[in-house]
Amino acid sequence: MPKFAANLTMLFNEVDFPARFAEAAKAGFTGVEYLFPYAYGKTELRALLDEHQLVQVLHNLPAGDWDAGERGIACHPDRVGEFQDGVGRAIDYATALGCRQVNCLAGITPDGVEPGRVRETFVDNLRFAAGRLGEAGIRLLAEPINTRDIPGFYLCNTRQALDIFDAVGSDNLFLQYDIYHMQIMEGDLAPTIERQRERIAHMQLADNPGRHEPGTGEINYAFLFDFIDAIGYQGWIGCEYKPQAGTHEGLGWFTDYRQRTN
Repeated sequence: MPKFAANLTMLFNEVDFPARFAEAAKAGFTGVEYLFPYAYGKTELRALLDEHQLVQVLHNLPAGDWDAGERGIACHPDRVGEFQDGVGRAIDYATALGCRQVNCLAGITPDGVEPGRVRETFVDNLRFAAGRLGEAGIRLLAEPINTRDIPGFYLCNTRQALDIFDAVGSDNLFLQYDIYHMQIMEGDLAPTIERQRERIAHMQLADNPGRHEPGTGEINYAFLFDFIDAIGYQGWIGCEYKPQAGTHEGLGWFTDYRQRTN
């Protein structure tokens, strides 16, 4: 049975962030993820995880000024020093939280920079991060994101990601496969997941269109969950969706799946 983690950035927004840990546990989740931990103290977050017996499944590297619209800086040649500092900060938090994997957001392609230099910067930054994180026993992930929701996002499909991973040449770099994003960009979900199973360390989900919970759109999640289980995927699936009408009200898909497979 796939292991589902509640994405606390998008779920349980009915309460303040620290209270979302309790809500996730109450709903039956055993793992959590969220975009960034850095606005909170490590001790506070660790205590919330311990109190509610939750695993910290994933968080992202620092990604620039999120509120100003930045979505990562890993492909920006003029931000390399900031990126490298962010790797150290991510290791500090991940170690304290017991988080065994960290995701790198490539960022929006910078204007006026030659494409080869953008790629070279991203490759070099991934190589640096993979090495540093590997020394700390933490896996590095990178995630392709659709360019409809984030126009100009640099890393935007599976083939491009794997080509870049091959150029990095690290055994500590894995694919974060977001089902929602890749349904928009390339489709062919099940064959791609099966073909790249050994390189996928984490998945995320939402339905399309709308980015709501499974069962609200075109993706056949009943089939996909069984397929993912059948091919032996052992990682987590992060529930990174926008509840259509309240988080708890939209968890019927989760409850039904758990009852069917238990």
